[in-house]
Amino acid sequence: MRRWLSLKRGTGTWDLKIWAVQRSQTVHSVPDEQPSREAAACQDSMMFVIKAEVSDPRAKTFTFSAQKTMYGGKLIATGDTIFIFASENEGGQGLIASGVVTSAQAIPKKAGVARQTPRVSITVRRTALAKRRLGRSELKRFSDWNDGRPETELNFKFYRQATNKIAGISDEAAAFIRGFF
Repeated sequence: MRRWLSLKRGTGTWDLKIWAVQRSQTVHSVPDEQPSREAAACQDSMMFVIKAEVSDPRAKTFTFSAQKTMYGGKLIATGDTIFIFASENEGGQGLIASGVVTSAQAIPKKAGVARQTPRVSITVRRTALAKRRLGRSELKRFSDWNDGRPETELNFKFYRQATNKIAGISDEAAAFIRGFF
């Protein structure tokens, strides 16, 4: 399955442009354009982050039911890499683990409701525990939304709108997070 995702900075926000997706979901694609270098690098496996309530931060398997998705999070699939953040709003400490998605199931939208955030249920097999702290307090100072830094991308996606969520991330953000393991 080939998937391309390009995350580009727009005017004060992180714009998401999806080039091609082979999924049961209908996703807008741009057939006349070539994928960016970033998108080509993501075609086999994408990287995601989740911020959610975590009852056991040292568990070997995590199950997250009906999680909100933003910034391409609805594209998560089995085999994708994910970085798990225990929500500080729920008493967590931020980054706790990385893992591989072992199952992903889109939640059907409710009939008769016009605007709904896509939701997904996932199961994750932990592959590593974080060795250093990364949470709201470490990311708070990165608030210049146009600076292109991976820290800013994470701060924007997680804490500008503080709801728990699954989100797609750039290769640069994934490389930055890997430095905490």
